[in-house]
Amino acid sequence: MTDVEKISQPDVKLRQLAYKPRYDARFPNQNMNKMCWQYYVDYHRCVKKMGEDYDGCMYFKRGYTSICPTHWTDQMDAAQERGFFACRIMDK
Repeated sequence: MTDVEKISQPDVKLRQLAYKPRYDARFPNQNMNKMCWQYYVDYHRCVKKMGEDYDGCMYFKRGYTSICPTHWTDQMDAAQERGFFACRIMDK
C-alpha cells in the first residue's frame, strides 16, 4: 500500500469516535435526555426482537453510546437487570 492510499483511506477508529446520530424529528430541541433514553430503549427492543447478531441494532447502540453519559447507561443496565427499569422493553 502506497503512502497516497494510506492517506486517502478514512481512519475507521476516528470515524467511530466522531459518531453523531443524524437529525431525528422526534427530538427537535438540543436537549438530548429524551433522545438518549429513546435510543437506549430502541436498541434493547431491537436486540430482543431481532437478536444480537442483527446489524440494524448497532445504529441505536452507536446513538446511545455517543449521546448518553456512561453512568446513565450503567444505571439503566443495572435497573434493567434488577427488573426496576422504568419502561417495558418487550414482553416475550
